[in-house]
Amino acid sequence: MKKNREIILVGDKVLIDPDPEKEKSPAGLYLPPGVKEKEKVQGGYVVKTGPGIPIPYPEDIDDEEPWEEEQKDEPKYIPLQAEEGDYAIFIRKSAIEIELDQKKYLIVPHSAILILIREQYV
Repeated sequence: MKKNREIILVGDKVLIDPDPEKEKSPAGLYLPPGVKEKEKVQGGYVVKTGPGIPIPYPEDIDDEEPWEEEQKDEPKYIPLQAEEGDYAIFIRKSAIEIELDQKKYLIVPHSAILILIREQYV
């Protein structure tokens, strides 16, 4: 029986599929592992984004103790600028490499993204 898995990112994290073109030199030779990690910036396509940056409810700021009340609705978030399909250039040092289904991905905090390139059809 095959399980259906869903990737859920927490907070302001972004899941990025690293650009495979950076694994080759301009002449087409594959670069050894470690060369790519030494670069300060890297690019890739946004696969999934987290819900955003959590914000407190305005009515939570009062004199009552937070544990005395019942839990409210779902938390609210400031949405992220990154969207699925965007090409992101980010600071490599902030990225965490993971492997899902024999494919390498990077988890990057939204604050480490320097620029987003979004293709829009007109």
